[in-house]
Amino acid sequence: MNKLCLRYAAIVILGIAISIKSAIAASDEDRLERFFRDLTTLRADFSQVVLDENLTPLEESSGRLWISRPNRFRWDYHAPFPQQIIADGRQVWVYDVELEQVTVRNQETALDRTPAILLAGHGDLELDYDVKNLGLQGSVFWVVLHPKAAGGSFSEVQLGFQNYTLRQIQLLDNLSHITRIVLTHVEENPEISATRFSFTPPEGVDLIAEEF
Repeated sequence: MNKLCLRYAAIVILGIAISIKSAIAASDEDRLERFFRDLTTLRADFSQVVLDENLTPLEESSGRLWISRPNRFRWDYHAPFPQQIIADGRQVWVYDVELEQVTVRNQETALDRTPAILLAGHGDLELDYDVKNLGLQGSVFWVVLHPKAAGGSFSEVQLGFQNYTLRQIQLLDNLSHITRIVLTHVEENPEISATRFSFTPPEGVDLIAEEF
């Protein structure tokens, strides 16, 4: 997988994380039900590492993310590969600073057949995934999701919570690679300007429009 695919996977699994409330509300885990019920925006720093089947790091990165439910998000990756990934509700923009290249796709098309479609307010988590509460492991409460349909790009997603706050996300893909994301300085329901989710390609960059 290239770095763009690995980073896009992070968006996909966060789409699951902020949409899972319908599947867990029926459980007795009030902390999760309340967290998802009350969450409308989220802002956090993140660190991300991709591990191979031997748990050897393949890529490490970090940055800042913003979420505004139901259909807007932004991930700003810092060095060593600066990149911005922005969903404005209609389109998904991927700006690779190093390559001076912007790729734009219709958001519904870009998220179709991925868990991130739930982020846009479509799909049915209980219909598409088996959800299991794993309980506390140390101070972290874990939930695991398995897609019911075959042929997807990942086989398992794990979400880790401390109290009511999402802190860790892990994705196992079909190559046995693990994408592990740790969230810090998490703010729930902060005021986030709509301009945070708008994007205008910088002058002079290559613009690639896909699947409109």
